[in-house]
Amino acid sequence: MPGGGTRTFLEPDYYEASLRRAKVEAVIVPQAKFRARITWAELHHLQVLRCEEDSPRIAYVQLTPELAFVTFPTGSERLPVWRGREMQAGDIMFHSRGERLHQTTLGHSVWNVIAMEPAQLERYGRALSGTPFSLPPEGRALQPSPRLAARLRRLHAQACRLAERKSKILSHSEVARAIEQGVIQALVTCLTTASVRTDGYAKRHHARIMVRLEEVLADHLSRPLQVPELCDRIVVSDRTLRSCCAEFLGMTPSHYVLLRRLKEVRLVLRDADPDKANVAEVAHRFGFMQLGRFAGTYRATFGETPSTTLQRIPGVRLAAP
Repeated sequence: MPGGGTRTFLEPDYYEASLRRAKVEAVIVPQAKFRARITWAELHHLQVLRCEEDSPRIAYVQLTPELAFVTFPTGSERLPVWRGREMQAGDIMFHSRGERLHQTTLGHSVWNVIAMEPAQLERYGRALSGTPFSLPPEGRALQPSPRLAARLRRLHAQACRLAERKSKILSHSEVARAIEQGVIQALVTCLTTASVRTDGYAKRHHARIMVRLEEVLADHLSRPLQVPELCDRIVVSDRTLRSCCAEFLGMTPSHYVLLRRLKEVRLVLRDADPDKANVAEVAHRFGFMQLGRFAGTYRATFGETPSTTLQRIPGVRLAAP
């Protein structure tokens, strides 16, 4: 049934959970105090999201193969880096099915999402363009004309404003259908007339290396993997891995591994019973042996001490009003 709403988050993992309900898996690694807001509109065959974030962060995004995704920034702030490439004003990303990629932001950002069933999008694409239409085998950056890109952004924003301010209107079938048809027509026109910004072999190869890095980290976050071991497991040279991390993440491999491990510690501390758990035990579990150094790094990253996280009542920072 059509509908919509909005919600604000002060913890990245609750934000991740909300994205997951929209079929977007994401590992968010904040680099400052975190705050985000999601606005969503569910139409008949279309899902629209507006994701606003206040601080710089890194995200490893995995899109479900069940849906076709198009994403784009608003263009009113510093543009994000998708898959190692800084987006240009007016760009849209047309993703392949089940795509996995990194996205980094340098400050306040807004990224917009349109998702629908692949068969539906392909059917609309053929009907509206009169030419063969299918999802790309690899994600690609497209640059439609400024007029068409502005129209798509405007229709997307209108749907999100309704979801945020008058969500009950979206529950009316005919209203939802009219909004949906406008967005789909603008989307297909952009996808079928835009020029393609192609990535070379090196960029695509580096993107695969970064996905492999995430696969290795997922299995070894409980201990501090050093760069030589990372390289052995990924089967890549030290120089290449460092170059890829600088290109896609803006930091060294060791710094990124540290942030990922700190994020895991935070999740455990936040959800633990303070009467049964202690900071030292949790820190040791994730390979942090020098507690003083760990506490300082943790506070610099999250803006509070590990003990403060542990003592917080579970769920109190699920979302802000």
